[in-house]
Amino acid sequence: MTSIRQRTLGLALLVFGISMLVIGFISYRYAAHEIEALYDASLEQNARLLEGLLQAPLPDETQGVLLSSLESALGKTARSDRRFAGYRADSQLGFQLWEESRLLLRSANAPESPLEDLPVGFTSRSINEIQWRIYVLDIPNSTQRIVVSEREDVRGELIRAVALRTLLPDLIGLPLLTALLWWSIGWGLVPLSRMAEQIRNRDPHNLQPLTLSPLPQELDTIAGALNRLLKRIRLMRVREKRFIADAAHELRTPLAVLDLHAQNALTAENLEDRQEALNHLRGGVARATRLVTQLLTLARLEPEEESQPEYRTSQLLSEVRETLAKLSPLAAEREQQLLLNADEQGDWSMLEEPGAIETLVQNLVGNAIQHSPNQSIISISLAATPQGFQLTVDDQGPGIPVNERKKVVERFQRAGPSAGSGLGLSIVERLVTRHGGKLQLDDAPSGGLRVAIYLQRPREQ
Repeated sequence: MTSIRQRTLGLALLVFGISMLVIGFISYRYAAHEIEALYDASLEQNARLLEGLLQAPLPDETQGVLLSSLESALGKTARSDRRFAGYRADSQLGFQLWEESRLLLRSANAPESPLEDLPVGFTSRSINEIQWRIYVLDIPNSTQRIVVSEREDVRGELIRAVALRTLLPDLIGLPLLTALLWWSIGWGLVPLSRMAEQIRNRDPHNLQPLTLSPLPQELDTIAGALNRLLKRIRLMRVREKRFIADAAHELRTPLAVLDLHAQNALTAENLEDRQEALNHLRGGVARATRLVTQLLTLARLEPEEESQPEYRTSQLLSEVRETLAKLSPLAAEREQQLLLNADEQGDWSMLEEPGAIETLVQNLVGNAIQHSPNQSIISISLAATPQGFQLTVDDQGPGIPVNERKKVVERFQRAGPSAGSGLGLSIVERLVTRHGGKLQLDDAPSGGLRVAIYLQRPREQ
């Protein structure tokens, strides 16, 4: 992959090259226009100078001598082969002097073709495959005409020389500019190199924020994103360590009990003792399975920074009814009744994190089944209001003392000798919080525990 320095340098040189070409083309066109205008002004000035010489009040003999001298001087200029500043300064200007249709005077480099038929002013014409720029001037109060001309190719040499000398410094300076850009881009990327070096040399277990100062504004955004990522990874590692520690702590005793039941089954002397040990073993496996399920659920519900759960629209009454159907066999084993009280015609539409209602009901009703005596009644009530919903579970168990109700929603907090893993209400409290609701513990009318959950309606309704 191309480096940032090479990409930046290539883009800068591309922009500079295109800009230089555009500016050079514009400069060339502007210089050509100005030089053309300068040469045209020089042609007209030379024609006016010859006009002044011809109109001077001199005797005819003196004027003839003057014209002969002028023709001789122009002939010497035509034979000259000097160059000034890299382009020809001779053989540019040519003139003809006509009197009606008779040629009186002509410079050696002027075209031999008669040009007296040209209109007054500037004209461009090709003569003998050579392009000429011609200026024609009629002398007032006379039949004489002055024709001054210059070769276009000589003008082109000067224009090209001017354009080349304008672009030559840029062409010579381009390698120097490339080197300076390479160095300056490298100097500007030094903070990025320092950041990369710090990340490269960092210990894999070091998840502390990156500390770079001073830091450019562009890298500050990258450093902030990296630090937020490191923080999230650090929190995830803390969660993982806590989960492993909790699982090891909570599973140690159940596994020891399972091992004891297995040993009892192996050493049983009769079929009845072996069957009893196996039944205890099966019950222990069920409790361990429930504990692991609750641990995984709690780990999934751990708050994580910048983590927003996805919600779906569901029917609260249908979710509760389906979950109670799954729990009915557990209640039937203890000859317990699950009673659902709800208005079938109510509006039970709500926004739910997938699986949240099922987990809530399983933990609340499961706790009620576990702590209620055989042949008892567990009442589940649903109420809908314009503001939200209320889910209430009443059991006939021993309940929870008032002074312990705040603690039982914490992780691994148990109430009473028949308490379970201490995770059920903690899971319920976490789910209710994620849905913006409220959990309340109270005394049930039948003497057991009442757990009431308040959930809000979707704001879209």
